[in-house]
Amino acid sequence: MFYFSIFFQYASQYLKTRMSYRADLVVEIFSDLLFQAVNLVFILVVFGHTTYLSGWNREEIIFIYGFFLVPYAIFSSFFNIWDFNERYIVKGEMDRILTRPLHSLYQIVIERMELESLFGAITGIVIMFYAGSQLGLSLSWYDPLVLLVMVIGGAFIYAGIFISLAAISFWSDSKTDIMPMMYNIGNYGRYPVDIYNQVIRFTLTWILPFAFVGVYPSAFFLGRTDWYGYAFLTPVMGVVFLTIAIILWNAGVKRYRGAGN
Repeated sequence: MFYFSIFFQYASQYLKTRMSYRADLVVEIFSDLLFQAVNLVFILVVFGHTTYLSGWNREEIIFIYGFFLVPYAIFSSFFNIWDFNERYIVKGEMDRILTRPLHSLYQIVIERMELESLFGAITGIVIMFYAGSQLGLSLSWYDPLVLLVMVIGGAFIYAGIFISLAAISFWSDSKTDIMPMMYNIGNYGRYPVDIYNQVIRFTLTWILPFAFVGVYPSAFFLGRTDWYGYAFLTPVMGVVFLTIAIILWNAGVKRYRGAGN
């Protein structure tokens, strides 16, 4: 309860700060929506030249993209640690974090939250409903629960990968460009993995499992029974990768010796 209380206090102060500059907040939300619209237009342009992509039609690809936006929005809202190395290690702010009686990772998560990114989840759900209506998908009573579990699993996968990358900074405090590169690789999870060669497919499934953020869980709702096994592995992969990330983080914190000269 103490951790929940701290979270809501941080969230309250964050919203007060953002609402002080309403125009800036509106512009930022609009730019995010515009970026998502550009990606959607790209899909439409591709299907302007073909009817199917490795057996997937346009509405199915749009559904996958919409699903991908939901866990990605949660990740972007609460695990915004892309500049951890520069801000907390190089500039020494990790020293401040370690003087407080809260887990260091939890502090950084609530300190760097960007709640406006949750609008991306709303956009994703709208896109999913549109694509689902075009495909004639029916909604069962258990689908919302399955959706919630799949979304949390996808968000955990993203969080696990990027927390692990951030934890590397405890062993190497030099600046690195691996974070932007990993964000770009993550975009491959928006599309069916069977459009890639076997090496990329294996990588997106077992090494950097971004396919579990978009295409695999979407396969359940799209009725792709041959991929159900992968779909139900989504929450398992999420828990596994987040657990590995936390173990790496805790080991890195024990190694941390403070900002030096």
